[in-house]
Amino acid sequence: MRNYLKTVTVVFISTLLTVSCSTNDEEDANMDAESYDTTFKITDAPIDNANVEAVFVTVSSVKVDGTTLEGFNRTTFDLAALVNGETETLGNLELEAGSYSNIELELDYATDAAGNTPGCYVELANGEKDQLEASASKISITDTFEVFASTTNEIIIDFDLRKTIKEEQGTVSNNFEFVSMSELAAGIRTVNGEMAGKISGSANDPENTSDKIVVYAYEKGTFNADLENEGQGESNVMFANAVTSSEVSGLNNGYNLSFLKEGEYELVFASYAQDGDSFGFTALLEVESTTGLNLGVINITSAVQINANVTITGTK
Repeated sequence: MRNYLKTVTVVFISTLLTVSCSTNDEEDANMDAESYDTTFKITDAPIDNANVEAVFVTVSSVKVDGTTLEGFNRTTFDLAALVNGETETLGNLELEAGSYSNIELELDYATDAAGNTPGCYVELANGEKDQLEASASKISITDTFEVFASTTNEIIIDFDLRKTIKEEQGTVSNNFEFVSMSELAAGIRTVNGEMAGKISGSANDPENTSDKIVVYAYEKGTFNADLENEGQGESNVMFANAVTSSEVSGLNNGYNLSFLKEGEYELVFASYAQDGDSFGFTALLEVESTTGLNLGVINITSAVQINANVTITGTK
C-alpha cells in the first residue's frame, strides 16, 4: 500500500510539473508571438535631370510576407517631391518582432489612382508626360528590415530614382524607362526609422566649381573611385553603391542624407556640369569640414543627426 501511494504521488507530481511547464511554454510562446503596429512609409533620393519636374508612380498593392498592408489604397505618388527626409504613409501591419526581407510593390503602368493614363510617368518641365514601364509589374524588394518590440516601428521604403530610372540616349526627345527588374529591386532599400540617423549640412563653393553638387553617402570602405565614377550594370548607373544621395541646393547650399542605418559612413562630393536639360558628372571634389569632422568615418547611431558643413577647395 505504501509503495502504491508513493507511485501515485510521483505520477501526480509529474503530471502537475508537465501541465505547469506546458502552461509556461504557452505563455512564453504567446509573448514571443506578440505583434507590434508597424507603419510603412515611402521616400526618395533625387534624380539627376534638370528637365524632370515630377516622377509619378502608381502603387496598386503593397505586401509584406504575402500580407497586404492595412489601410492601403491604390495611390499615385510624386516620388520627386519625397526628398530630403519627406515621406508619405503607405499603410500599417501588425508584425512580430524580428527580421523581414519580403516586401512586394505592385505598380500599375497603365492608369493612375484617378483612372487617368498613364499610371507611371515622368513629367517634364514643359508639361509633357513620358510613360515609365518595366518588364514586370511586381517588384520584390530584397533589402532586410527589423521590427522591434516597440510601439513606434516605422519602416521607410527608399525608392531611389537615381538608381531606378534611366534616360535612353540617342533619341530626339526625352525617353525615360525603369531600369532592369534586378536593378529596380536593388535600387529600393528599407530601414526602420527607429534605428536610423541623418547627416545634413551645407557645402560652400567659393570658387563656383560646379553647376550642381551631389553628396553621396557610402558605407565606410566601400567607395571605389575607379568603379563608381563609371556607369555600372546593364543601365550604367553612376555611383551605384552609394547608400543614398542628396543634391546641394537652396539659399544655404544645404543637403540632407536621411534614414541611414546604424554604422560608419564616408561622404563623397561630386561636381556636375549642365548640358542642355541634363547634368553630367565632371569630377570628384576636394572638401574640408568646417568643424573638423572626419568625413571618411562618420558614425551613425539611432536617431542621431550629424551636422557636416564643408567648404569646396577644388577638384580631384
